[in-house]
Amino acid sequence: MERRQYKDIDDYISVFPDDIQSVLQEIRRVIKESAPEAEEAIRYGMPTFRIRDRNLVHFAGFKRHFGFYPTPSGIDAYRDELSTYQVSKGAIQFPMGRPVPFDLIRKIVKSRVQEVLAKSKK
Repeated sequence: MERRQYKDIDDYISVFPDDIQSVLQEIRRVIKESAPEAEEAIRYGMPTFRIRDRNLVHFAGFKRHFGFYPTPSGIDAYRDELSTYQVSKGAIQFPMGRPVPFDLIRKIVKSRVQEVLAKSKK
């Protein structure tokens, strides 16, 4: 089965049921607020925010969870606060039916912005 190609984040979000769309839009809003200079894109088939041609974070909707992908450094910096979530090297799963920790997403995005900007100065 071929994976659908999305033209932009609106197109990606539009394929989900309304209740999921509203959460994905809120995740998007929090990221945009936290990284106003970031550009929206689709990378690896999912919504992505980029700064200076570098991926900042990705997010996605799935059957049982929302995925948030802040790179390993974004996870390591907040490991204690993420202890109640399923976490892998570069991914966090926020289960459906539980409140999404938007304040934590905001903190992670802001720290990733600082990291990307510092790396791009080198």
